[in-house]
Amino acid sequence: MTDTTKPETLLSVDHYEFKPNPIKGYPELWWRGKRPFTSTRFYPAQHKETHGKSVEGPDGKEWRNRIFWGDNLQVMSHLLKEFRGKIDLIYVDPPFDSRAEYGKKIQAKGKFAVGNSSAFEEKQYSDIWSNDEYLQFIFERLVISRELLKSRGFIFLHCDYHKSHYIKTMMDQIFGIENFRNEITWVRSTNPKGSQHKSKGLDVFTDSILLYSNSDSAELFQERIRVPLNEEELEEKYFRIDEKGKYYDGPIVSSITMGERPNLVYEYGGYIPPASGWRVSREKLEVIDRNGNLGWTRNGTPFRKLRPEDDKGRPIGNFWNDISLINSQSNERVGYPTQKPIALLERIITLASEPHAIVLDFFMGSGTAQAAAMKLGRRFIGADINLGAVQTTTKRLLKVAEDLSKQQPKLGEDAPTYYTGFEIYNVNNYDVFRNPVQARELLIDALEINKFPAGNLFDGEKDGRLVKIMPVNRIATRADLSDLISGFDYAEFGRRKLEHPSRAVEKIQLVCMGHEPDLKAQLQKEVGDYKLDIEVVDILRDRQDLQFKRDSEAEIVIEDGHLVIKQFYPLNLMQKLSLQQENVTDWREMVESVMIDWNYDGAIITEPQVDIPDRNGLVKGRYKVPEGASNIRVKITDLLSESLEQDVANG
Repeated sequence: MTDTTKPETLLSVDHYEFKPNPIKGYPELWWRGKRPFTSTRFYPAQHKETHGKSVEGPDGKEWRNRIFWGDNLQVMSHLLKEFRGKIDLIYVDPPFDSRAEYGKKIQAKGKFAVGNSSAFEEKQYSDIWSNDEYLQFIFERLVISRELLKSRGFIFLHCDYHKSHYIKTMMDQIFGIENFRNEITWVRSTNPKGSQHKSKGLDVFTDSILLYSNSDSAELFQERIRVPLNEEELEEKYFRIDEKGKYYDGPIVSSITMGERPNLVYEYGGYIPPASGWRVSREKLEVIDRNGNLGWTRNGTPFRKLRPEDDKGRPIGNFWNDISLINSQSNERVGYPTQKPIALLERIITLASEPHAIVLDFFMGSGTAQAAAMKLGRRFIGADINLGAVQTTTKRLLKVAEDLSKQQPKLGEDAPTYYTGFEIYNVNNYDVFRNPVQARELLIDALEINKFPAGNLFDGEKDGRLVKIMPVNRIATRADLSDLISGFDYAEFGRRKLEHPSRAVEKIQLVCMGHEPDLKAQLQKEVGDYKLDIEVVDILRDRQDLQFKRDSEAEIVIEDGHLVIKQFYPLNLMQKLSLQQENVTDWREMVESVMIDWNYDGAIITEPQVDIPDRNGLVKGRYKVPEGASNIRVKITDLLSESLEQDVANG
């Protein structure tokens, strides 16, 4: 089946324009600070690692899956250049606007802390938003999703009761109300928390998954998925009994709506079917009869006796209560918050794509969608702004690839094509802050800002100025000012202007990592006649003395033909665990993985030797140097997902 993809609108080398779908008489969602999103620019990506071999795709070109570390809006903008109109399936599991912060428990491997706690919680991402910035955040990413999606592609957006009603209206506008297919209700748990006190509302056991296509020609593969009947349903369906046991009377003669089929019109048992014929050939009908599965009504009409042991279940509908978040993840958990069961993603991918399809998940998290796609013979692209998500996904995919490599030879010629190779990229510079959730806290501490509670328009106050920390790890743009502009109290501005016409109505400090040259002027322009006293602090230029992270250190040597890691000092982790050097009995208890590129090309870690132990296991720390090894690059990743990369001389 061929696919017609949208022509690319390329305004310049790095600028893309979108044409939003017109509103066709249905409600348009509006929110405070809403702004149109009709164009974006290209963001370059830096290739960091390569794992596994490439495989020839259906178009005859070599393919490796891709994982991106970066802001997903920038990642998707990067993807437009190559993948506009080429993605088969998009799965979106964004923050839910739950007003919560999610963390991962960091537990040292073994007992090496003396007199201190050996565990703490590391923030992974924050789901706390001010004003309606959450809706703008989702809106912009859905607009680019539509551009990336094939005309026959599907998008599944996973959400809950907090914002599902708003997001559905938003998706009606972006994808078209005629392309809404289903709202799937997923029963993630049926176990209440057991509170005996009165509550203001009922316990919530379900999430919603909004399913849209990109055109009316897109077709799901619903027949692929059958849900087994439970005991009650089996009793209700198979209530008739004969000498062989329970059965259900199904059709054995074709419906006249199927048209004439003369090759299946024959006499059997004194019965001649209509022109549509029997459902099976004479040979198969004789087998059915010999097995005691052909029945006759009193008026001589035949039917087939279907047995419960042969029941394939019912076709999947939009109510999914057979995949439990708790039970299905007992052997899957990787310690990442909001992790979804792999069975859920396998169902979605099977339902809406064919082998070799490209699956995109730009809120990657623990890599469940990527792992499911790899197992099902699909290609995939993933992205996350959290370095911990990238490291967790990498570790998980390497294990899946290893399992598939063992399985494939056993399947012989019938083995599907598995795309197990993948590459890791950075979009923009994310080395200053390893964990963007903590970046604001680090800046607040380093700049000695009086912190405001979460959810405020400003992050804090310093020296009489309200401080706004702009997005970290990229330059601040005019578009980043929208929350400020929409969130100002203009009534208060008016009152202050009347009282003191010559004074600024507000003193503001913008903290950023680089910025567009007209950022300050643009903010003043947008507020019109209200005078602002604006100060821009570029921490890369103005505060180069600030230290936000401490690099890890390691002692690595070559001895007796082996690469040996003598010591590893993950200084940030050690500080968070409140440890001193003499308290550490084994550095390996602080290490998640070791990767070694024996012939490093100076830019990309390629097909490294990987040492990733089980959850409670320790890395080896000693590795035989292969013949021909020259430029050796070692990457050690600690429990915080922070990595040290170090070159080691051989000989």
